[in-house]
Amino acid sequence: MNQLWYTEQHTGGAGFSFKVEEQLCSRRSEYQLIEVFKTLEFGNVLVMDGCIMLSEKDEFIYHEMLVHVPLAVHPKLRRVLVVGGGDGGILTELIRYPELESIDLVEIDREVVEVSKLYFPSLAQGFDDPRVTVYYDDGLRFVRQSEASYDLIIVDSTDPFGPGESLFTKEFYGNCMARLNSDGILVNQHESPYYRENAREVSLIYSKTSAIFPLARCYQAHIPMYPSGHWLFGFLSLKYDPIKDHDPERWEARGLSTRYYNSELHRGCFALPNYVLDLFNAALDED
Repeated sequence: MNQLWYTEQHTGGAGFSFKVEEQLCSRRSEYQLIEVFKTLEFGNVLVMDGCIMLSEKDEFIYHEMLVHVPLAVHPKLRRVLVVGGGDGGILTELIRYPELESIDLVEIDREVVEVSKLYFPSLAQGFDDPRVTVYYDDGLRFVRQSEASYDLIIVDSTDPFGPGESLFTKEFYGNCMARLNSDGILVNQHESPYYRENAREVSLIYSKTSAIFPLARCYQAHIPMYPSGHWLFGFLSLKYDPIKDHDPERWEARGLSTRYYNSELHRGCFALPNYVLDLFNAALDED
């Protein structure tokens, strides 16, 4: 019996494979190739330009860690900007917070939003919230030209090449800082520190952001479908420390149901292994 497997190559000698039941979508947008595969193990899987973006089985890990970590720290969030995130997963976590007054999302590729609405409707439900405004624009151009101010910016970008490349530059992070209020927080996906090429990107991101923000920390999660499974996120702040200003009682009083994030995990996820700390120290030594 013929079996179709999809493999994302992580290095020349390693990759991640899953068995495909059916290819549901293959679209070439103005910016990238967008594919959706139906799988028995992971549900529907979104792939862009050969890189796995998310699966129905484990997307909650990524989205919960980008949203609930800053929301459990900042006491007065009202205005949020999401850069990227065209699948809607970040929005769908954010709209669970009634105190948020406005959520702007900037996505360069309209096709990503349309594909998500078709094949990941539970993720895309955040687009229907009246507090959400979507701008189809380049993220760097938006933060450069916008005069709006935000309490929180979430950078849910693809990998640092192609459409997402500009979202990993010092110019982008500097413009983001200019868009934040004086006590604002920025969180971003920070790539994987494990494989050599990915680790190089982690080092570059850390050196750029730590030179701009007075407080730059990283935290981690295990995401099975991403390269090595070990994934980092950045916590960049103008005022709040993610541990000292963490308020678990306030967050837990909301009664939100989560599948990955909890208050104990919040404290623990900022404790990084030595090989990652060595990577950051080397990045600072090179500056």
